[in-house]
Amino acid sequence: MMYKLTLLLSLFAALASAQIRVGIVGTDTSHVPAFTSILNDPSHKDHVPGAKVVAAYKGGSKDLPSSWDRVDKYAEEIKTKWGVEIVPDIPTLLSKVDAILLESVDGRIHLSQFREIVKGGKPVFIDKPLAGSWDDAKEIARLARQHNVKWFSSSSLRYGENLESLRRPDATGVITWGPGPIEKSHHLDLSWYGIHAVEMLYALMGPGCVEVTRTYTDGADVVTGRWKDGRIGVTRLGRPSSPYGAVVFAAKGAAGNLDKAYGGYAPLVRHVVKFFQTGNPPVSEAETLELFAFMEAARISREKGGARVPLPVR
Repeated sequence: MMYKLTLLLSLFAALASAQIRVGIVGTDTSHVPAFTSILNDPSHKDHVPGAKVVAAYKGGSKDLPSSWDRVDKYAEEIKTKWGVEIVPDIPTLLSKVDAILLESVDGRIHLSQFREIVKGGKPVFIDKPLAGSWDDAKEIARLARQHNVKWFSSSSLRYGENLESLRRPDATGVITWGPGPIEKSHHLDLSWYGIHAVEMLYALMGPGCVEVTRTYTDGADVVTGRWKDGRIGVTRLGRPSSPYGAVVFAAKGAAGNLDKAYGGYAPLVRHVVKFFQTGNPPVSEAETLELFAFMEAARISREKGGARVPLPVR
C-alpha cells in the first residue's frame, strides 16, 4: 500500500514538473524573442517555468512591411540564442509540440493559419489582434468549437500588474487611454494598436456593452461605450503615440488613477503557461468576441460621423 502511494505521489510530481513543448507560428513580431527568452532562460529576471519554446514556423506577410522586414531576423535570433528549431510548415510544427503560440503580427492571416492549427487539437494562445476583421474573429471561434480546441487571445496590457490593482467590483465607469496608430490598408482599424487600450477597458469593465459612439480626428479617437447596466466606458487613443493609463470611477469618486499601465510581458506569459497546463482560458470566447464587436461598432460609428451604433450580434 505504501509503495503504491509513493508511486502515485511520484507520478503526480512528474506531471506537475513536466515541461510543455511550445511551438510558435509567425516570427515577425518582437513578442517572439521576448516570450521565448522569458520561457527558455532560467536566469531571466521574469522567467516563467513550466513551458519551453522548441520549434517555430516563420510564416510572414509579403505585403506588410512590419512583417517581412522582421520575420527572418527574429527566426534567426530564437534559433541562435535558444536552439529553437525552425520548421517548414504548420503540420510539421504540430508534430513536435504540445501547445501553440500564434504570434503572426498580421491579424489577417490568423484565420488561415488557425485552420491548420486546429487539426492538431492543441491549446492555442492567439496574440493580438485575434483577427483582421470581425467576420474572421467569429470564424476562428466557430472553428475552435467545431474542433474542440481550447484557445484565448489577449493584449499584454490586460495583465499589467498596476492595472490589476485598479479592479473594483463597485466601479461605475472607466476611462482608458493609449496609442492609436492605424494600419490603414488591411485591418479593422482599432484592432491594430488601439486594441491595447480596449483590452484595458474590458479588463476593468467586464463584458456587457450594448452601444458605441466614436469621435475621430487625425490626432485622436474617443470611443464611448454604454453598458447594459448603465455604466459608461471610454477609450481615448492618441496618434502618433500616447502613454497607457486608466481611471476607474466608483460611487464615491475616482477609485484609481493609473498613469503607467504597461507592466511588461511576464504577467501575460504566466497566464498563457497556466492555460496550457490547465486548459482553462483566462479570457472567455464571449468576452473576446464582444471586444471585437466593440471595435467593429466603432468602425461603423466613424463611417457614420459619430452615430450611435449597437454592437453587432455574432
